[in-house]
Amino acid sequence: MKTINDFNFKDKKALIRVDFNVPLDENFKVTDDNRIVAAKPTIEKIIQDGGIAILMSHLGRPKGKEEKYSLQHIVSKTSEVLGVPVTFVDDCIGEKVENLISEAQPGSVILLENLRFYAEEEKGDKTFAGKLAVLGDIYVNDAFGTAHRAHASTAIIAEFFPQNKCFGYLLAKEIESIDKVLNSKEKPVTAVLGGSKVSSKITIIENILDKIDHMIIGGGMTFTFIKALGGKIGNSLCEDDKLELALEIMEKAKQKNVTIHLPVDVVAADAFSNDANTEVVDVNHIPDGWQGLDVGPKTLELLKPVIAESKIILWNGPLGVFEMEKFSKGTVTLGNYIAEATSNGTFSLVGGGDSVAAVKQFGLESQMSYVSTGGGAMLEMLEGQTLPGIAAILK
Repeated sequence: MKTINDFNFKDKKALIRVDFNVPLDENFKVTDDNRIVAAKPTIEKIIQDGGIAILMSHLGRPKGKEEKYSLQHIVSKTSEVLGVPVTFVDDCIGEKVENLISEAQPGSVILLENLRFYAEEEKGDKTFAGKLAVLGDIYVNDAFGTAHRAHASTAIIAEFFPQNKCFGYLLAKEIESIDKVLNSKEKPVTAVLGGSKVSSKITIIENILDKIDHMIIGGGMTFTFIKALGGKIGNSLCEDDKLELALEIMEKAKQKNVTIHLPVDVVAADAFSNDANTEVVDVNHIPDGWQGLDVGPKTLELLKPVIAESKIILWNGPLGVFEMEKFSKGTVTLGNYIAEATSNGTFSLVGGGDSVAAVKQFGLESQMSYVSTGGGAMLEMLEGQTLPGIAAILK
């Protein structure tokens, strides 16, 4: 696996695909700079070598050229994060861009305009990829968030750099972290799968059952399993058309010696609201009209040793409706268990939008081994898919 450590960028133009698809407020100010911070080590290595860093990214889903999606809005924040001036050019291909790059000094950082201002980007157009490719000597892909897309700048462009292409630090770390979970020699391996639907996790479950020892199930998907096993779930979320599937998963897990941990008690509520009346009840006996919105204290006690003894943990999905304070305890407590295990040498990988949001919200991000930056891309890798942006570098 070629990374930027395999190259010296002195006097080279590095064309770097970053994922600067960051949220902006109504005044076009960046509200979360995590993705820019994540790309910083790669950019620093290139400019410290004496190379020119040419950054290309998309922002949002523009229909043609739309000013509100211009990367001009993130120039000052990017400059602030990198600690060096960033030169912006209001296009990403063509003579104007080529001239600006040819006059740039070693150590410069140049940010190109939104790639998606051209429809050819998402179409994976080879001619467009070629127009991007002429801008650099070495192609660096550091955009995990878009590695599952076969776009011009993420997959097609690599063909123009048969020898001079590599992964940036961020993308390399993502690949290593997922590989560590899927191909670990260390045991036991535990997967925590939460969220609302079994159907959205089924391909992940099928792909990882051979690789794990414990599967902790939480969130709304719990109740499809409980109902399938004959429990009374009241008004809890349930996919009635997936009851057979839930039983099949449990049977497969049993055959592969994977222990499935379902909640034994839940915090039930008489409404989906932070102001609802709540009660801790047995997971199999949720009263009519009530719904389970978090795991209960007995469940957390049972999960504590499972997490503590794990050598590898994948956390994908919360245990309850953590966005409401009344139903956040399960997710927070689990996060603290994982943080403690991590401090004792366990490798913990957090991925998937809601789990990432939870660790950030509860200040646990720095206590995890790795927090993935790409929701969809990570899920596809866990499902066993080969991502176009990764395959293009390995080719």
